[in-house]
Amino acid sequence: MTVLTPAAARIHVGLVITLRVLLGLGAGGLQPGINAMVARWSTPQHRTLVVGLMLVGRDAGVVSGMSLTGVLCDYGFTGGWPTAFYVFGTVGCIWSVVWFFLCYNSPYTHPRISTTELEYWEQTIGSARLASRPPTPWRKILTSPPVWALTVAHFAKGWESYFIISLPLYMHDVLGFNMAKNGVFSTIPFMLPIYGRLADWLWAPGRLSTTVVRKVACFVGFTSTATFLIVAGYISCDHTLSVAILFAVGVCVSMKTSMLFVNPQDLAPLHAGKITGLTIVFANVGSSAASMAIGSLTHERSIRSEWQNVFFLTALICVVGAVVFLIFGSGKRQRWAD
Repeated sequence: MTVLTPAAARIHVGLVITLRVLLGLGAGGLQPGINAMVARWSTPQHRTLVVGLMLVGRDAGVVSGMSLTGVLCDYGFTGGWPTAFYVFGTVGCIWSVVWFFLCYNSPYTHPRISTTELEYWEQTIGSARLASRPPTPWRKILTSPPVWALTVAHFAKGWESYFIISLPLYMHDVLGFNMAKNGVFSTIPFMLPIYGRLADWLWAPGRLSTTVVRKVACFVGFTSTATFLIVAGYISCDHTLSVAILFAVGVCVSMKTSMLFVNPQDLAPLHAGKITGLTIVFANVGSSAASMAIGSLTHERSIRSEWQNVFFLTALICVVGAVVFLIFGSGKRQRWAD
């Protein structure tokens, strides 16, 4: 779909819209599909770290893609913006070939796995769950309080993620930053493995339960984000302090990201892909709602007082997500999980 976009743009805008819809339908299955594989290709004691590393790959792709797009548009071999579509689309096609060759649903279906490794997965995960593909208990999923608590948290995460994307506009319009030189937020995604490793360490036998670890990560991540946002709303044009506070916001945002994506594994490993798909829908709703709210609150004048309202509203959404997950969230395997 990406490779075909430049040609579609020369024909009719309707074709471009159609391709974007089809691209969204295809990309929408990536994260749920990956989460379903994590249940069969990672050990429980290292699962948060594994998910954190994969999310680093996703965010690194966003950062490098945004950086390369400008270069490809300026120096591309097709005379401008179509180069970016051709290059990234070709990379996607090549990676698809690699993916189909290397990746399989479970250790039981991998044709090149060694006997030693297969025995390892059977011991750590269980032979029945490695091969099992049970029917989806949709009624149980849709009436599960922990699932809906996770869904509310994903809505708040989607909201604050769009807010982070919008921060360069605030730093340009209110703080007067030259955005061509501002790369302060590009390093934040790479802190995810640190939090994942810490969560797995806290979860180890003899320390904290899975439920406590997940709730602490969610509550601390959301409430600390809300606190720094409220502080940021009252900071004057002190560039150093403003950047420090906004960087702290980004760090707090990343604190619970891996937790939110690994929690479906806690609740029901065999149905983690479906639960992830459900929660991501609401995360996207949160992102869309945030885009409309930020646009509405700052459309007249992009000044400090209007951005304060954005900060306070985002802080409120974070607190709601934290409280709901603290009350109804869980790290325990649900009775309907198997």
